[in-house]
Amino acid sequence: MSKLPDFEALAIFAKVVELRSFAAAAAELALSKPTVSKAVSRLEERLGARLFNRTSRRLALTDAGQKLAARAARLLADGEDAENEALSQSIAPRGLVRLAVPMTFGVKVVAPILPEFLKAYPEVSIDLHLSDAMVDLIGEGFDAGLRIASLPDSSLIARRLCGMPRHTVAAPAYLNKYGRPTHPMHLAQHRCFAYAYLSTPNIWHYTNAAGEQASVRPAGQLRVNNGEAVLPALVAGLGIADLPDFIVGDAIASGEVEVILKGWKQTEGAVHLVMPPGGPRPARVEVLAEFLATRFARQRKRK
Repeated sequence: MSKLPDFEALAIFAKVVELRSFAAAAAELALSKPTVSKAVSRLEERLGARLFNRTSRRLALTDAGQKLAARAARLLADGEDAENEALSQSIAPRGLVRLAVPMTFGVKVVAPILPEFLKAYPEVSIDLHLSDAMVDLIGEGFDAGLRIASLPDSSLIARRLCGMPRHTVAAPAYLNKYGRPTHPMHLAQHRCFAYAYLSTPNIWHYTNAAGEQASVRPAGQLRVNNGEAVLPALVAGLGIADLPDFIVGDAIASGEVEVILKGWKQTEGAVHLVMPPGGPRPARVEVLAEFLATRFARQRKRK
């Protein structure tokens, strides 16, 4: 005997009991009458007991059928309820979305726009997980995540939301004391801050407008796993950092730090919404994806 109950046969049996007719059950279930009959016969064989006494004019439950009927009806009802609940969540935005976001980006960019989303979709709730570490969306049960990088090939479904420029920066105090590098290779002689979660955390890659490339392995006194943690030491003039615009943009605008190596750029990353493969996705995930795409596109246009 199979370890799993024959749920299909039990559900068909319950429908036959409810309608008191094999033909009526077949019509309601959009099955052929032989398919319904075979399902009940399969169940009888599995249980070793006849469930119906059948004549050409009458269908009556046996004692075994009477005992099984109530439980089979509950099983059918529970199955219908579960399916209807899942269907309602796939059609109407309702339920929990687990969203993984890098720490600083989540606090500075995502959290401020969530109230607008939550007001628009009062039946959707969000479990916002903040971490700069690369989260295993599938293994840890997340519906979606935001990643800021040039994404490697992956089985995940990725949607580009907007570009995210990076800037190599230093405080005026540092540049006055140690000089201003004009080529990426000069960084090897400077004090630089490292970020642990870059795709190549110990190497910075640059390209200029002429297509010339340069890679340098910078070194310094501080290595962090959250880019914002670099800012105090950076502003204090203790080193050079390469940071995304959402972390260092305000410090550039205020003059606390200056962009250096202006003719050189690291590979520009982008904000991607990534989701596990497969579908269709619940409506709650789809509306959040559309909301984030719209808001980020609008923010980038304003800049």
